[in-house]
Amino acid sequence: MANTASAKKAARKIERRTEINKVRRSRVRSYVRKVEEAIASGDKEAAQAALVAAQPELMRAATKGILHENTASRKVSRLNRRVKALSA
Repeated sequence: MANTASAKKAARKIERRTEINKVRRSRVRSYVRKVEEAIASGDKEAAQAALVAAQPELMRAATKGILHENTASRKVSRLNRRVKALSA
C-alpha cells in the first residue's frame, strides 16, 4: 500500500491509465477480429474495408504505448498478406 502522498497519487494515476488502456486494447482487438472474421468468411471486399479501418487503430495503439510499434506493424503486415491471399 502506498504511504506517501506522491505514491498515493501515482497509484490513482496508474488506476486511471489502466482503465483507459483496457478500453484501447479492447478496441484494437475488436477491429482485428472484424478483419479476421471477414477473411474467414472469404469476403475480400469486407476484409479489405475492415483492414482499412483496423490499420490506423493499430498504429494509434502503438503511438499510445498499448502495443510496440513493431508489433503493430507486424500485425498490419500479416493481416494485409492474408487479405491479399483471398484473391489468389
